[in-house]
Amino acid sequence: MVTPELLDKDNIPKHIAIIMDGNGRWAKTKGKARIFGHRNALDAVRDTIEGAAELGVKYLTLYAFSTENWNRPKIEVKALFELLVNAIHKEVPTLNENNIRLRAIGDLESLPSNCKNELKSAMSATKTNSKMEVILALSYSARWEILNAVKQIAVAAQNGEIQPSEISEQVFSEHLATADFPDPDLMIRTSGEYRISNFLLWQLAYTELAFVNKYWPDFRKPDLTQAIYDYQKRERRFGKTGEQINA
Repeated sequence: MVTPELLDKDNIPKHIAIIMDGNGRWAKTKGKARIFGHRNALDAVRDTIEGAAELGVKYLTLYAFSTENWNRPKIEVKALFELLVNAIHKEVPTLNENNIRLRAIGDLESLPSNCKNELKSAMSATKTNSKMEVILALSYSARWEILNAVKQIAVAAQNGEIQPSEISEQVFSEHLATADFPDPDLMIRTSGEYRISNFLLWQLAYTELAFVNKYWPDFRKPDLTQAIYDYQKRERRFGKTGEQINA
């Protein structure tokens, strides 16, 4: 396993996004209910946030709950949000101690009121922290986000605030939920699945992808370090040739 000392400190991804997948399947392998996997997933979240901060990552986006997840059994959804509310409340002091800011993206108005209130409180309590930003994607889907941006721009055009000819990639990006953050440099998905599941479709255009063959509750700092090490061995060309990049 790669150790942090082997990483190029000048080439740490500024923004890492993670699809935290496999909680239910992890629980099933242990003969437990799915919620058991979600509870143990919190250890992976804490360890990954700590590891990312130690390595110098500036933005860490965690795909916590998609719009499609609302279709899961109601008892599981209810338990998930109870876990989330308790975790957010418990972790605020630790986030402040480590100078970490909490943010959130997604259809936040659709969240249960207690979760929404706890989230707003935590974001307010950590808003002046500057070492790293942890962004929770909650009730989020990329298609929702893109459609929402299109609607906002359409209204602006209808009101004469922008001309169709003025709509650029930058303008579109400014209407996305991630307008305050740079696009991810590295996206990690656990559980051995090879898809991005409606996550940051616009933002992942030139992101390096890493698929880890272990369930999220088992993901720890060494796995994050390995993913970054593999990322550092790649050549990011952004449509250019290798010769152009090296020059």
